[in-house]
Amino acid sequence: MTEIYLPVFGQLAWLDAILLVWLTLTFFSVAYVAYDAFTKNPEMTVMKWGWVLVTLYLGPIGLFLYVMSCQEPAPGTHEEFVKPLWKQGLGSAIHCVAGDATGIIAAAVITAWLGLPMWIDLIVEYIAGFAFGLLIFQSLFMKDMMGGSYIKAVKHSLYPEWVSMNFMMAGMFPVMVVLMMGRDMRAMEPTELVFWGAMSVAVGAGLLVCYPVNVWLVNKGLKHGMGTVRALGKGGHSLEAELRQWLPWLKSPAPEMKGM
Repeated sequence: MTEIYLPVFGQLAWLDAILLVWLTLTFFSVAYVAYDAFTKNPEMTVMKWGWVLVTLYLGPIGLFLYVMSCQEPAPGTHEEFVKPLWKQGLGSAIHCVAGDATGIIAAAVITAWLGLPMWIDLIVEYIAGFAFGLLIFQSLFMKDMMGGSYIKAVKHSLYPEWVSMNFMMAGMFPVMVVLMMGRDMRAMEPTELVFWGAMSVAVGAGLLVCYPVNVWLVNKGLKHGMGTVRALGKGGHSLEAELRQWLPWLKSPAPEMKGM
């Protein structure tokens, strides 16, 4: 234990003290990313929220990734800045993690309060993460590209979202099991700092594991990479080009996803 005593937390263990410092850095990181994304950076709205959420989960690591891959270095340069495939793939992975991890963490809080066994937790979290990522973060924000059809957006997003999420969960779930079922059982309680610390580490592992497959999905045209309000898709990819790409798919009575 440390000599630090806080009214809300009592006497802090060393791990709690470290986590409080991390959460403080996370607060300032989120504040910076949110301010820059919504007032200065011309990325798509869904990516603005994606970066805010991922920075909320990853703290200064999220801020670092945002500055290195998405923050416009000078006015009018965002399209060129985000063109490299590694940035496109990272944008796709951030999009995936923001949606899926939000569903997983929300489910984890609820199942923890209900006192459900860990194996049931993981099943519920998988369903919640997939549903939130697919139905909200992918399909809802893609329906305009699908001619305004939400159903077609869901059908188009189903395969790449399923692939991406399975890789993300392959990184997240083992870390969650090890950290939350380890020696410090406080990690099972959403009211404890170690719970949020475990979630942060798990999200980081999920992002690391799903990043390579997102590079592949973007390279194959199965997912969108980093875009801007001036151009969608791969840096200088325009909305007109985007619509032309999917026009045959939209007109087909039995659409098949590219590359399947």
